[in-house]
Amino acid sequence: MKRLNFKAGETGLNRFFGPLEAKIMDILWSTSDRSIKEVQTALKGDRDFNFNTVMTVMNRLVEKGILSKSIHGRTSLYRPVLSREEFMDEQSKELSHELVDEFGPLAVNHMIDALEMADPVLIERLEQKIKQWKKDM
Repeated sequence: MKRLNFKAGETGLNRFFGPLEAKIMDILWSTSDRSIKEVQTALKGDRDFNFNTVMTVMNRLVEKGILSKSIHGRTSLYRPVLSREEFMDEQSKELSHELVDEFGPLAVNHMIDALEMADPVLIERLEQKIKQWKKDM
């Protein structure tokens, strides 16, 4: 899956998706294999979205390779292609590679600077990964 457009000023899933797309993905990641009507019903607490609007957004997510669609009788069921964790892992990996490719040492320096605010457990895992990487060289 290619990296989606990353919106730096947003948070959470809104960094990768539009607001309605993010809400739909949240629903499908919590309960997969849902019809458009079921997703529309789950969205009702948030706002009353038109069936055609929800259908259009879900079908666009299929076209982008984010959702898969299967036909069961007369009903189309949708499910995420990747779990939330797999999606976030893949997107962050692609974003990191692009930053390093484009900005090289500057990106790496800024990532290291950001570690000042990181959890000590994360820093320990990074140190272990660097040791393993050096050993494999």
